[in-house]
Amino acid sequence: MATTSDIRNGLCIRYNNDIYKIVEFLHVKPGKGPAFVRTKLKSVTNGKVIDNTFPAGRKIEDVRVETHKFQFLYHDGEFYHFMNEADYTQIRLLEAALDNPGLMKEGEIVTIIINSEDNMPLSVEMPASVILEVTHTEPGVKGNTATNATKPATVETGASVNVPLFINEGDKIKVETTKGTYQERIKE
Repeated sequence: MATTSDIRNGLCIRYNNDIYKIVEFLHVKPGKGPAFVRTKLKSVTNGKVIDNTFPAGRKIEDVRVETHKFQFLYHDGEFYHFMNEADYTQIRLLEAALDNPGLMKEGEIVTIIINSEDNMPLSVEMPASVILEVTHTEPGVKGNTATNATKPATVETGASVNVPLFINEGDKIKVETTKGTYQERIKE
């Protein structure tokens, strides 16, 4: 058993007969009244995100987990297939277990969190950022850059990312995986 002081991003807890991963949290100590922890929880079984507030000091049931490095192999329309780098065993996961599957390209190394009790995969953690090639975007109009204007661009995985106007097809860009936002253009 853990308490609310043990809450951190990525912690898996058992709550309302389901297993949730803590996506965001904020310890709040108001001037009047008791302290509390405001959290955003993502269900590892169905992918739903809920907001919840725990009073300070409340006991929470944490789930023991192991992390393993897996390589993303392919997506067959329903399942995402991964291979363990250590023993070459393969597992498949539904899209709900992945945070941002549109940014994952074949061969990407990810960390999969596995429940120690029943060896069930709970969630997939991608690297903080990925480098992807832009496959389609409209050309930027010259003189249209007075503000931080952006345009949609399709990357090699099929995901759509808003990029600055100077990005062209064939450019490699760095994308933050948690929010799916453009970070920078990669010079080759």
